[in-house]
Amino acid sequence: MAHYAFLNSANVVTEVIGGIDETELIEGLLPETWYGNFRGQVCKRTSYNTLGGINSKGGIPYRKNYAGIGYTYDAARDAFIGFQQYASWVFNEETCLWDTPVPRPATGRWQWNEATLSWIPMESG
Repeated sequence: MAHYAFLNSANVVTEVIGGIDETELIEGLLPETWYGNFRGQVCKRTSYNTLGGINSKGGIPYRKNYAGIGYTYDAARDAFIGFQQYASWVFNEETCLWDTPVPRPATGRWQWNEATLSWIPMESG
């Protein structure tokens, strides 16, 4: 199943739906065009398996990241961009993700501490 994101006039994702595969036509139109016309909104294909420009299943990494409600579609980058969670996080032009100034530890559960600009372990329980 393919997924499609609908955008408002500010290119913000308002809804994501499951739909038919991009290779199929609806009334002679590609699904993005047909869904967009039907809803009166711009519609862009997105991939549930895509993060940072990589499709975890080896498929096409549509638009850098899976679209989420409230994400912005950047037409120049042809990418969905999520929220900057903290002021210290820096936008990565290649992945269209927000990077922390300090890499997250590889194992365990961690939480970002903006005041100290560090990762702190989360208590289990």
